[in-house]
Formats: sequence, structure tokens, C-alpha cells
Amino acid sequence: MRLFKPEVFQGSLRKKNYFEGWYFKQVTGDLSHTIAIIPGISIVKNDSHAFIQVMDSSNGFTDYIRYPLEEFRWEEKEFSVKVGSSEFSRHEMILDIRSERTKLVGKVTFRNDVAYPKSLFAPGIMGWYSFVPFMECNHGIVSVSHDLSGSISLNNNIINFEGGKGYIEKDWGVSFPEAWIWVQSNNFSGHDTSFMLSIAKIPWMGRFFIGLISFLYLNNKFYLFSTYNGSVFSDIQNNKDTLYLTLLNKTHKLRIRIIKNSFCDLKAPLAGEMSRRIKESIDSEVYLQLFSISGESLYEGTGKSVGLEITEEIFKYF
Repeated sequence: MRLFKPEVFQGSLRKKNYFEGWYFKQVTGDLSHTIAIIPGISIVKNDSHAFIQVMDSSNGFTDYIRYPLEEFRWEEKEFSVKVGSSEFSRHEMILDIRSERTKLVGKVTFRNDVAYPKSLFAPGIMGWYSFVPFMECNHGIVSVSHDLSGSISLNNNIINFEGGKGYIEKDWGVSFPEAWIWVQSNNFSGHDTSFMLSIAKIPWMGRFFIGLISFLYLNNKFYLFSTYNGSVFSDIQNNKDTLYLTLLNKTHKLRIRIIKNSFCDLKAPLAGEMSRRIKESIDSEVYLQLFSISGESLYEGTGKSVGLEITEEIFKYF
């Protein structure tokens, strides 16, 4: 069942008002470059197409490259998709993009990837919500963290990813949420650490709730903070340059401080159409403090090259 393989293509080209996209984030070993590559599809009346979005943290460059829908191809049983002449899987990314604004070629290989844990009743990070057929937006983690090798040429600028870190996640469904916060980093000094947080307004049977999914991967162990396992968030303070919040589950507390940096424009889905403009940063910072429920300090560290999306509308629900 594809449900237990959220990384593979979940849709079909016959769906209506549908999107699906994979988010590949690559950070060089010296943290000087963060490149996000997002292949996907948008299926809407009169404008169905495949696409690749490109984002470069070093200069704020972004581009959205359109392809005919028939240039999107995929494997049924494993995660492998092609858009135009570019190929994407959990093991490598082969890029061959030659558009008016973007000349991007190269190959980046992924090694030592960490998979997100699955179980019979929680096939992915959404837990039992994965079984709900009417979710507006579904989220999946393809690789919690992996090592990079290889290089790319982006508009004649060579970027070497030897010794760097990568991360892959994905979304699929009808639309991105009306309002959300998303934070991600797996670039923490001295630790094999990865962190992701998403808080979003979730439509639910004519009403809505504010949902939480988050994990901290630390020293080969996952700490999960999600609505489906009874976790909550509190102490939210949003300022111009910083965002503070605390996560709490039955056994641990996680304090989070986010330092916002530069933001760029990306396209996001609305009723399947990539017509919404959002702001994303891939050069912010996050400071984490993990405590046991009794108050014992277990970890503190700072993540660099943080992916960050904040829609200000989310704060009116807190």
C-alpha cells in the first residue's frame, strides 16, 4: 500500500485540483550555500503541469520552471520521479535544468540516510491522521538527514556538496493550510541531530483545529511531539526577528528559539494551483533546549541553515 510508503508518488494524473511536491534541501559542509530544489506537479483545469522550484540562500535567487505534465514520470513501488531531464530519489538527485533564468546541472548523491520511524498505526509523521482520506494537505518525511557528495553548477557557479548535509520531505493534497509555521534544520554542530516543526490550521469536518507535528532526532533517538500523541505547544512569542515556543509531550519538554533571517518568494498550492505566494527562509537559526519532564537538561544546541516559513495569520489562533 502506498499509504505505508509516503515518499512515493501518492496521486494520479487523473485527479482534480491536486498537487504533490518533494522538498530537497542541501547544505554545503562549510554552510556557505543552502540550495532547495522542489520537484512536483499541479493538476488543475486548463493549467496542469509539472515543475521544479529552485532556491539559493547565498543571493536570494528563486525560480519556478514549468514542464508539460507528460514530462513527469514516476516509479510505482519506490521513490523515484523525473521532471524533464532531472531525476530525484532518496539516493541521489540528477539535475539538468536549462531555462531562461536558470542553468542548473549536476549530480548530488545521498548516503547514510536516516528514515523516519513507521508503525502499523502511524505510517508516517502524521500518525493515524495518515488514514483520513479528506485531509487538505498531507505531509511526509523522506529522509530525516543524510550525507552529501557531488556538486552542481547553478548559473555558472560551482557548488560543492562534499561533506554537506541533506534533508527530504514532501506534501500532497489539495492546498497548503490557510496558516502555518514550519521550521527545519539538520545542521547542528557536534551532534547527529535533526529537527522539524509544523503548526498549522487544519480543516476538520466543517470546523478546524490547530495541529502540531514535530520531531527531534538526537543520538539515534526520536523525540516526537505531535497532536496525535497528545503533545501540546505553549509560550508562543512572535517578534520581528525572533519566535519563541515550547513543546510538551508526556515525557519531555522542548524549548525553541528561532532567529529569523532573509526570506525569499516561493509558489505554493491553492486548490491544486500553484498560485499562492509565500515567504521562506533557508538561512535562519534555531536554538533548542530539551528537558525531561522532571526538568533535567538533556540537550541544548543551535541549528544553522534553518528552513523557515511563517504566515502571520497563524498567530490569531493562539
